Amino acid sequence: MSPEIIGIIGIAILLVLFLLKVPVSISLIFIGTVGFGMIRGFDTGFVQLGNTPFGTASSYSLSVIPLFILMGMILSYSGFGQDLFRAVDSWLGHIKGGMALTTIGTSAIFSSISGSVNATTATMARITLPEMKKYNYSPTLSTACVAAGGTLGILIPPSVILILYGILTMEPIGQLLVAGLIPGIVQMILFMIVVYLWVKKDPAAGPSSEKSDWNTKLKSLSKVWPFVLLFVLTIGGIYLGVFTPTEAGAVGSFGALGLALITRRLNGKKLIKAFSEATRLSAMIFLILIGADVFSQFLSISRIPAKITMFVNGLDWSPFMIMGMILLVYFILGLFLEGIAILVLTLPVIYPLVTQLGFDGVWFGVIMVMVMNIGLITPPLGISVYIISGVVKDIPIERIFKGVTPMLAAMVLAIILFTVFPELITFLPELMRG
Repeated sequence: MSPEIIGIIGIAILLVLFLLKVPVSISLIFIGTVGFGMIRGFDTGFVQLGNTPFGTASSYSLSVIPLFILMGMILSYSGFGQDLFRAVDSWLGHIKGGMALTTIGTSAIFSSISGSVNATTATMARITLPEMKKYNYSPTLSTACVAAGGTLGILIPPSVILILYGILTMEPIGQLLVAGLIPGIVQMILFMIVVYLWVKKDPAAGPSSEKSDWNTKLKSLSKVWPFVLLFVLTIGGIYLGVFTPTEAGAVGSFGALGLALITRRLNGKKLIKAFSEATRLSAMIFLILIGADVFSQFLSISRIPAKITMFVNGLDWSPFMIMGMILLVYFILGLFLEGIAILVLTLPVIYPLVTQLGFDGVWFGVIMVMVMNIGLITPPLGISVYIISGVVKDIPIERIFKGVTPMLAAMVLAIILFTVFPELITFLPELMRG
């Protein structure tokens, strides 16, 4: 068989393994090793399998991943999320739908530190849903806000997915993290507009809570300063060139630990849980990256990326038509596959094509993540919805999926906006380049 045929068969089997829920890392390593061996010989394939794990895991740039994950886990287990919700609620809770707006705002701020969709969604579901239930919020509205707010964790820096994109494509990680800031804020505002229109149409869905006096509001700000401080230290340090992303991750994780200990929020048991969870997630991601490296080497020698680029260049299509097709493919994949799996499966083929078409690699990373975000709250995958369903057992999962439909419209609108005006994404990264 020709290398191209072997490559196509390998991709098809890989998709089947993903759909059968075989671990992403194992699937990538297996297909990559077997495919490489079939093309170049199994002796060479096993040599690659022996060399790749060390070469990938020893990369200095990858150390940013466990550092930012540790920072998020420390804050999650320290209970800062509950204080944050109370603080934002004291400012917004008294208006119609105020707690729903608070949930989205809190998710955005918490996302800026945790960088994880799963961590943000799980934390916000435990904190906010009982509070909204107490004030007779519609379960449809409350769960929709938690699901939508959780997706902000994949955009607002430090985003683990954008870090992985940078590692896989060699795009500057600092610029990618900063590039997600404006889209994340705009997406948050659009979600809030949806909530406003929702409660305007159905006031009973989001009743107001007690109005806080100015003294309470000002006191509540003291609960937010740890997040502001860590955000300024990490993302501000990256933007100003004070820290590299890895150094920012170290400063952030050490700062989170220091704040948790100073405020006596973290005991020995919680600290062990935070380190254990951070280690588990980091090991999972590193294993996936090793698999991605093995698989990308197989794809490279199969010549599929080069063939696809030649085929697309021969089409009489404009670059924007081709980009539209690429984003449609990412949308479809996002309905069935988890984000990391999509990255490692597609980037070896798609990224060279995108840059050859003249699109900015940083812009594409952000817009691709926004498209994949839709899959987080849509069936059949809908991981954010499943997390919420696991926290609140009394709300049917069908009702949660139905509730997020207006939020999907806001996400699609944001994608159209940032596709038509790409400079909204590239503005801050270009200032860093300058």
